[in-house]
Amino acid sequence: MKVIKINLNEDFSEAIQEVIVVLKMGGVVVYPTDTLYGLGANALEIGPVERIFKIKHRPEGKPLPIAVKNINWAKELSFIYKKDEKVLAKVWPGQVSVVLPKRSVVPDILTSGRTSVALRIINSPFVDKLLGKFGYPITSTSANISDELTSSKISEIIKRFENSDFKPDLIIDAGDLKESEPSTILDLTSEKPKILRVGLSNPKKLLELLKLK
Repeated sequence: MKVIKINLNEDFSEAIQEVIVVLKMGGVVVYPTDTLYGLGANALEIGPVERIFKIKHRPEGKPLPIAVKNINWAKELSFIYKKDEKVLAKVWPGQVSVVLPKRSVVPDILTSGRTSVALRIINSPFVDKLLGKFGYPITSTSANISDELTSSKISEIIKRFENSDFKPDLIIDAGDLKESEPSTILDLTSEKPKILRVGLSNPKKLLELLKLK
């Protein structure tokens, strides 16, 4: 398990290249986002996705979210109707994951056999550059063991995986992130939008923003 330290305010191009090498080999990385550290692998390859489940000790019945670069990527992975595009324009990029009907290109293992997938455009120059250079979506689940508390402190994350039987191949250490909660999850698969998980966004304010009621 290799650790690379970076400063998000400086050039991190070399670190991006190392991440891409790991991802192309089917590896798993820990990377900084606009909320928590994420655990990332090629979201369209079954092997790497299986490793994410093992590393997190995550039940296979619990789907994994995906980070995408832009709305065009989202359209390649899911069915997006015109009425939903206006909603997505208001919440992306940002701290809201959106559940949408999935296309067949998304592996069933990633969605635990469900016909929907959770996507997010992360508001982070690091993730944006990584996705642009890698060219494929990556998983964006939090870097922790399932049912354990998340942490914004990189030292705790490194220690957690050092003591685990299954480890990520590479950790990008961008220092401690601001205290944060996981992203809000907004479900657009039914007639009326539903908020499945509340993160940083107040649900009432989010509904008002989207003019859903």
